[in-house]
Amino acid sequence: MSQRKEERGAILRRRTKHDDDLPDEIVLDILANQPVKSLLRFRCVCKPWYSSIANPKFITTHLLNHNHHHHHHHGYVIHIPRHIPVLLPSSLPGSSHSSDQVCTLACDRTFETISEFRVPFTFQSGFPHFVGSCNGMLCFTSSRSWSNVVYLWNPSIRKFKRLPNSQLFIMTLGIGFDSQNNDFKVVGIPRTFAKSKPPPEVEVYSLSSDSWKRVELGISWRPNVVSHKFNCALTFPFVSGHLHWMIEMIEEGGGQEKHDTSTILSFDVNSEKFKELPLPDDEGICITKCVTSYKGKLALIKFGSGTQPHITLCSIWVMREYGVIDSWNKLCVLSIENLTDLIGFTKDGLLIRNSSRPVSTNSELESKDKSVLIDLETLHEKEISTQAKYGFDEATYIESLDFLDGTNVTSY
Repeated sequence: MSQRKEERGAILRRRTKHDDDLPDEIVLDILANQPVKSLLRFRCVCKPWYSSIANPKFITTHLLNHNHHHHHHHGYVIHIPRHIPVLLPSSLPGSSHSSDQVCTLACDRTFETISEFRVPFTFQSGFPHFVGSCNGMLCFTSSRSWSNVVYLWNPSIRKFKRLPNSQLFIMTLGIGFDSQNNDFKVVGIPRTFAKSKPPPEVEVYSLSSDSWKRVELGISWRPNVVSHKFNCALTFPFVSGHLHWMIEMIEEGGGQEKHDTSTILSFDVNSEKFKELPLPDDEGICITKCVTSYKGKLALIKFGSGTQPHITLCSIWVMREYGVIDSWNKLCVLSIENLTDLIGFTKDGLLIRNSSRPVSTNSELESKDKSVLIDLETLHEKEISTQAKYGFDEATYIESLDFLDGTNVTSY
């Protein structure tokens, strides 16, 4: 057996000396355009390929190539059903709750299912709650507010990692990528017991150091703010190297009157600095609003009541040039009947859930929720078929090799 291995090694060494062999640079360029599943097999070809495919520079090049392909061709979305947890003995602290949550990989234009895979880790309490997706890395925490358990997961290579516990009582999380240091970061905003002002500091986890650290907001909030809340209707968008949160506040006026005000909190993942982004000026009554992303741009959705019952007006804004306040542009205003849930944007429009008109069954009126994709240019509505019972979270997805040779990583 050992003699056969030596002969095979000799053959590989002799082949590298052939004049008609491709240069290493061309071989690596070809490999960098291959799917992850193929590259995992190619690592077994020889030692140089094994080490090259796990090289951080190769992983970055591979990701850039697939991002370019995703931008110009059909890409992928991943959607995860939301659970409405019921306080049963199996979901109380101290009892293990097995994960039966299935993630679906689908075409971003047709929503046709490509593959399905189960969440490979479990939580002691609650269900897996989807935090976000960034460069092929998925982030999850527990649906229970008292849990500080956080996982990073790369389903392309079937590996995941539990993060060390944070020191603060985290309320909301976001995931982004530090392009300068080639590092994934998770930002946790803690719950504050001083309801008037947002917390003075956050915690930032770095995958390269495998640790959390505290970072000050460094923002002076207006003194007349009496309460605030973070809008968690959607996952917090990572756009142009920044993570974003919508903060809705109540301010006191000169007298006893109070008024609502909002701002976007932006976090530069590279420099780890915060700043505020003002919202566009827009007249009219707004019930609530959320920040998201559309086609790689920062986007804003404002919700208002229509003139007819059960009608919700959705004003959609996009920041055409990041950080330039005057570049806010109103794309359209949608009139949606019986809106029950906002899922988010895909390449082709806005994904929502609404309830159908009541249908009489067994002398009772019943209505069912359905998922609908609305084209923002034609306003055409297309019903999407999913297995989600209570709605779902959706995010752009791309294959990645990150975690390939990571430390403290679990394979399955």
